[in-house]
Amino acid sequence: MTEPVEHPRRMTAAEYLDFEFAAETKHEFVDGEIIDMSGGSESASLIGTNVLGELGNALKGKPCRVYDSNLKVRPGKKVRYRYPDALVICGPTVFDENDKRRHTITNPKLIVEVLSPSTESTDRGEKFADYRLIPEFEEYVLISQRTPMIETYFRQKDGTWLFDARTGLDVSTRLRSLGIELIHAEVFANVEFPPEEQ
Repeated sequence: MTEPVEHPRRMTAAEYLDFEFAAETKHEFVDGEIIDMSGGSESASLIGTNVLGELGNALKGKPCRVYDSNLKVRPGKKVRYRYPDALVICGPTVFDENDKRRHTITNPKLIVEVLSPSTESTDRGEKFADYRLIPEFEEYVLISQRTPMIETYFRQKDGTWLFDARTGLDVSTRLRSLGIELIHAEVFANVEFPPEEQ
Protein backbone atom coordinates (compact mmCIF):
# COMPACT_ATOMS: atom_id res chain seq x y z
CA MET A 1 0.00 0.00 0.00
CA THR A 2 1.37 3.42 -0.92
CA GLU A 3 1.67 6.11 1.67
CA PRO A 4 -0.50 9.15 0.89
CA VAL A 5 1.50 12.03 -0.52
CA GLU A 6 1.50 15.09 1.69
CA HIS A 7 0.79 18.31 -0.13
CA PRO A 8 0.63 21.91 0.96
CA ARG A 9 -2.92 23.05 1.57
CA ARG A 10 -2.36 26.23 -0.44
CA MET A 11 -0.53 26.81 -3.72
CA THR A 12 -0.64 28.89 -6.88
CA ALA A 13 -2.67 27.77 -9.90
CA ALA A 14 0.54 26.86 -11.76
CA GLU A 15 1.75 24.80 -8.79
CA TYR A 16 -1.64 23.10 -8.59
CA LEU A 17 -1.61 22.13 -12.29
CA ASP A 18 1.87 20.57 -11.92
CA PHE A 19 0.86 18.85 -8.68
CA GLU A 20 -2.39 17.52 -10.15
CA PHE A 21 -0.66 16.15 -13.25
CA ALA A 22 1.58 13.98 -11.03
CA ALA A 23 -1.06 13.11 -8.41
CA GLU A 24 -2.55 9.62 -8.15
CA THR A 25 -5.90 10.97 -6.93
CA LYS A 26 -7.97 13.96 -8.00
CA HIS A 27 -8.07 17.33 -6.29
CA GLU A 28 -10.09 20.42 -7.05
CA PHE A 29 -8.57 23.87 -6.65
CA VAL A 30 -10.48 26.81 -5.15
CA ASP A 31 -8.76 30.16 -4.67
CA GLY A 32 -5.41 28.65 -3.72
CA GLU A 33 -6.77 25.78 -1.63
CA ILE A 34 -6.44 22.12 -2.59
CA ILE A 35 -9.60 20.06 -2.06
CA ASP A 36 -9.23 16.27 -1.94
CA MET A 37 -11.89 14.42 -3.90
CA SER A 38 -13.08 11.28 -2.19
CA GLY A 39 -14.09 8.18 -4.09
CA GLY A 40 -17.72 7.78 -5.03
CA SER A 41 -20.25 5.13 -4.09
CA GLU A 42 -21.25 2.16 -6.22
CA SER A 43 -24.54 3.91 -7.08
CA ALA A 44 -22.79 7.14 -8.09
CA SER A 45 -20.38 5.22 -10.30
CA LEU A 46 -23.20 3.27 -11.95
CA ILE A 47 -25.34 6.37 -12.52
CA GLY A 48 -22.34 8.24 -13.93
CA THR A 49 -21.53 5.41 -16.33
CA ASN A 50 -25.18 5.08 -17.39
CA VAL A 51 -25.59 8.80 -18.07
CA LEU A 52 -22.35 8.91 -20.10
CA GLY A 53 -23.65 6.06 -22.26
CA GLU A 54 -27.06 7.67 -22.71
CA LEU A 55 -25.57 11.05 -23.63
CA GLY A 56 -23.09 9.46 -26.03
CA ASN A 57 -25.80 7.47 -27.80
CA ALA A 58 -28.19 10.42 -28.03
CA LEU A 59 -25.51 12.74 -29.43
CA LYS A 60 -24.21 10.44 -32.18
CA GLY A 61 -23.99 12.38 -35.42
CA LYS A 62 -24.25 15.75 -33.65
CA PRO A 63 -21.36 18.22 -33.26
CA CYS A 64 -21.16 17.54 -29.53
CA ARG A 65 -18.86 15.37 -27.41
CA VAL A 66 -19.38 13.79 -23.99
CA TYR A 67 -16.56 13.72 -21.43
CA ASP A 68 -16.24 11.87 -18.13
CA SER A 69 -14.91 13.12 -14.79
CA ASN A 70 -11.25 13.14 -15.87
CA LEU A 71 -11.47 16.54 -17.55
CA LYS A 72 -11.21 19.67 -15.41
CA VAL A 73 -13.28 22.83 -15.93
CA ARG A 74 -12.07 26.35 -15.19
CA PRO A 75 -15.09 28.62 -14.70
CA GLY A 76 -14.63 32.06 -16.23
CA LYS A 77 -11.66 34.04 -14.97
CA LYS A 78 -11.81 32.57 -11.45
CA VAL A 79 -8.74 30.75 -10.17
CA ARG A 80 -10.69 27.55 -9.69
CA TYR A 81 -10.53 24.09 -11.21
CA ARG A 82 -13.47 21.70 -10.92
CA TYR A 83 -14.07 18.06 -11.91
CA PRO A 84 -17.72 17.60 -12.99
CA ASP A 85 -19.05 14.03 -13.16
CA ALA A 86 -19.79 14.52 -16.88
CA LEU A 87 -19.87 17.36 -19.37
CA VAL A 88 -20.76 18.05 -22.98
CA ILE A 89 -18.97 20.40 -25.37
CA CYS A 90 -20.55 21.39 -28.68
CA GLY A 91 -18.29 22.87 -31.36
CA PRO A 92 -14.56 23.38 -30.90
CA THR A 93 -13.01 22.61 -27.51
CA VAL A 94 -11.52 25.63 -25.75
CA PHE A 95 -8.66 24.70 -23.42
CA ASP A 96 -7.56 26.74 -20.42
CA GLU A 97 -4.57 28.76 -21.62
CA ASN A 98 -2.84 28.22 -18.26
CA ASP A 99 -2.93 24.42 -18.56
CA LYS A 100 -0.26 23.57 -21.14
CA ARG A 101 -1.10 19.86 -20.86
CA ARG A 102 -4.65 20.58 -22.09
CA HIS A 103 -6.41 18.76 -19.25
CA THR A 104 -8.72 21.72 -18.52
CA ILE A 105 -11.50 23.15 -20.67
CA THR A 106 -13.41 26.41 -20.36
CA ASN A 107 -16.48 25.96 -22.58
CA PRO A 108 -18.85 23.20 -21.46
CA LYS A 109 -22.41 23.55 -22.76
CA LEU A 110 -23.86 21.08 -20.24
CA ILE A 111 -22.55 19.80 -16.90
CA VAL A 112 -23.76 16.78 -14.92
CA GLU A 113 -23.21 16.21 -11.19
CA VAL A 114 -24.34 13.04 -9.40
CA LEU A 115 -25.34 14.20 -5.93
CA SER A 116 -23.97 12.61 -2.77
CA PRO A 117 -24.50 13.56 0.88
CA SER A 118 -20.95 14.96 1.12
CA THR A 119 -21.08 17.04 -2.10
CA GLU A 120 -24.73 18.03 -2.58
CA SER A 121 -24.57 21.44 -0.92
CA THR A 122 -21.40 22.37 -2.84
CA ASP A 123 -22.83 21.08 -6.14
CA ARG A 124 -26.03 23.09 -5.66
CA GLY A 125 -24.32 26.21 -4.33
CA GLU A 126 -20.69 27.09 -4.91
CA LYS A 127 -20.11 24.90 -7.98
CA PHE A 128 -23.28 26.06 -9.72
CA ALA A 129 -22.31 29.68 -9.02
CA ASP A 130 -18.89 29.00 -10.58
CA TYR A 131 -20.31 27.26 -13.63
CA ARG A 132 -22.75 30.11 -14.29
CA LEU A 133 -19.72 32.33 -15.05
CA ILE A 134 -19.05 30.30 -18.22
CA PRO A 135 -20.69 32.05 -21.21
CA GLU A 136 -21.20 28.79 -23.15
CA PHE A 137 -22.74 26.97 -20.17
CA GLU A 138 -26.46 26.43 -20.80
CA GLU A 139 -27.64 23.54 -18.65
CA TYR A 140 -26.90 22.01 -15.26
CA VAL A 141 -28.07 18.47 -14.54
CA LEU A 142 -28.23 17.16 -10.96
CA ILE A 143 -28.91 13.44 -10.50
CA SER A 144 -29.96 11.94 -7.18
CA GLN A 145 -28.63 8.67 -5.78
CA ARG A 146 -31.43 8.36 -3.20
CA THR A 147 -34.38 8.36 -5.58
CA PRO A 148 -34.82 8.28 -9.39
CA MET A 149 -34.88 12.07 -9.69
CA ILE A 150 -33.14 14.33 -12.21
CA GLU A 151 -33.17 18.12 -11.84
CA THR A 152 -32.18 20.54 -14.58
CA TYR A 153 -31.41 24.24 -14.67
CA PHE A 154 -31.57 25.71 -18.19
CA ARG A 155 -30.23 29.18 -19.03
CA GLN A 156 -32.82 31.08 -21.04
CA LYS A 157 -32.12 33.83 -23.56
CA ASP A 158 -32.78 36.57 -20.97
CA GLY A 159 -30.19 35.05 -18.60
CA THR A 160 -32.68 33.61 -16.11
CA TRP A 161 -32.59 29.92 -15.22
CA LEU A 162 -35.55 27.58 -15.81
CA PHE A 163 -35.80 24.79 -13.21
CA ASP A 164 -37.34 21.38 -13.86
CA ALA A 165 -37.43 18.21 -11.72
CA ARG A 166 -38.66 14.78 -12.78
CA THR A 167 -38.99 11.76 -10.49
CA GLY A 168 -39.70 8.13 -11.32
CA LEU A 169 -38.40 5.33 -13.51
CA ASP A 170 -41.20 5.69 -16.06
CA VAL A 171 -40.43 9.30 -17.05
CA SER A 172 -37.74 11.13 -19.01
CA THR A 173 -35.97 14.45 -18.57
CA ARG A 174 -35.66 16.88 -21.48
CA LEU A 175 -32.19 18.37 -21.94
CA ARG A 176 -33.17 21.59 -23.66
CA SER A 177 -29.62 22.69 -24.48
CA LEU A 178 -29.00 19.52 -26.52
CA GLY A 179 -32.52 18.75 -27.78
CA ILE A 180 -32.49 15.20 -26.36
CA GLU A 181 -34.24 13.16 -23.66
CA LEU A 182 -32.67 11.27 -20.75
CA ILE A 183 -34.78 8.19 -20.06
CA HIS A 184 -34.79 7.60 -16.30
CA ALA A 185 -35.08 3.81 -16.61
CA GLU A 186 -31.75 3.87 -18.49
CA VAL A 187 -29.96 6.41 -16.29
CA PHE A 188 -30.95 4.50 -13.14
CA ALA A 189 -30.63 0.98 -14.62
CA ASN A 190 -29.46 -1.54 -11.96
CA VAL A 191 -29.32 1.12 -9.22
CA GLU A 192 -30.59 -0.06 -5.84
CA PHE A 193 -32.11 2.87 -3.96
CA PRO A 194 -32.05 2.99 -0.16
CA PRO A 195 -35.40 2.25 1.50
CA GLU A 196 -37.56 5.32 1.98
CA GLU A 197 -37.48 6.79 5.48
CA GLN A 198 -40.83 6.73 7.25
